[in-house]
Amino acid sequence: MVTMPFYVAGNPTTTADVLDVHSPYDGSVVGSYSVPGAEDIESAIAAAVAVQPTTRTLSAATRATALDHVSATIAQRSDEVAALISAESGKPMMWARAEVSRAVSTFRWAAEEARRFSGEVQRLDTDPAAVGRMAVVRRFAAGPVLGISPFNFPLNLVAHKVAPAIAVGAPIVLKPAPKTPLSALLLGEILSETDLPPGSWSILPAADADAPGMVSDPRLPIISFTGSERVGYAIQSAVPHKRVILELGGNAAAVVMADYASERDLDWAASRIATFGNYQAGQSCISVQRVYVHSSLAAEFTEILTAKVAGLATGDPRDPETVVGPMINVEAAERVDGWVQEAVTEGAEILTGGTREGTQVAPTLLTNVSDESKCYTEEVFGPVMTLRTFDSVDEAFELVNDSRFGLQAGIFTNDIHVAYRAQATLDVGGVIIGDVPSYRADQMPYGGVKNSGVGREGLRHAMDDYTDVRVMVLTGLEL
Repeated sequence: MVTMPFYVAGNPTTTADVLDVHSPYDGSVVGSYSVPGAEDIESAIAAAVAVQPTTRTLSAATRATALDHVSATIAQRSDEVAALISAESGKPMMWARAEVSRAVSTFRWAAEEARRFSGEVQRLDTDPAAVGRMAVVRRFAAGPVLGISPFNFPLNLVAHKVAPAIAVGAPIVLKPAPKTPLSALLLGEILSETDLPPGSWSILPAADADAPGMVSDPRLPIISFTGSERVGYAIQSAVPHKRVILELGGNAAAVVMADYASERDLDWAASRIATFGNYQAGQSCISVQRVYVHSSLAAEFTEILTAKVAGLATGDPRDPETVVGPMINVEAAERVDGWVQEAVTEGAEILTGGTREGTQVAPTLLTNVSDESKCYTEEVFGPVMTLRTFDSVDEAFELVNDSRFGLQAGIFTNDIHVAYRAQATLDVGGVIIGDVPSYRADQMPYGGVKNSGVGREGLRHAMDDYTDVRVMVLTGLEL
């Protein structure tokens, strides 16, 4: 088995420190990688600082061509990349292939945005004192970026750090999750085939113990972090003078309104909720966790949803029929199982699931869950959903908002008035009408409010977060 190198200033690098990556499903070794040391981290940061004047003025053609190459190469190697994602994360192949497709789109969108990242011209002669003046408003990279990505989307969430940085000419030092570094290192191999200048990117699967030093380094003024609420806010507190972009957790709600009552509608809602409460083994910050159904539909919908959840195929992630694979490790599975059993002792009823075998937690649907239950108030980050009823639109929206998280919500309704009201009323970053909160298009603004984070992903929006506005005023023009 070949040990994968890490990348310092775009150059493949190895050390004597080698770690294996194990399959969450059966514990087998699926790959190994070299671990960077302190000298490698220093070299990467120093190179990012040194190259910044070059990348800031790099032509749009150079940036876009590099991004197009990455997109096209991932597409050409899609089977290989999907197999690696599945192997290291335990993600079923159907979801690994979907992640590959999304990464292809993410880099393609970044290339398109790089080509049109031009700024704007603003007339200033709207007042008599400014006759003959015109402002040219452009954005420039604010400095090198430290990107820290999680284990659950080991390629596409890496792409959402790297692609916008390249698009705006910001050097980036990426620290992928130690549990799933291999997909990011494969991306490094592809990036090394481009003509981006050395130092414009580094991929360092460093130990978590090295993260605080990277976070506090004053040469990395922008930090883009995706992960847990606890770690995200620790970063923000440690470096309040830095620009910290946080994509944190959630306990996303799906609401089935009274008007969504046809047999077809209920089947669609139940299918989508069942699947996307349990895809990625629930290890997605926008997987469905809280389900609210109008009381007039409760009996029928509960029966349909329970059957859909119970019917999800679980097991070996290499099996193309598997929908729900293992959790990332035994510790995570034990935690989720413990929360479920605790909910039961507090009075919850298990409609289906509620069991664990190793890293595999059965898709679980709970009802009669208390307001204080962890399965209801916290981010479970596992294949567990809670089900409650409501009697009015007002009550439904109050239930959705009764959370310290605010990432996305899904509203199943055919009423356009309810849809617009949801967008205006719900304290979330995104409202998905007619589908689950788990829907995301990679070019759209994505992020949350409250304890779900600050800033936005989605190429053009992340590009804004990585840049500062500069205004140039031209004087004495004939307008």
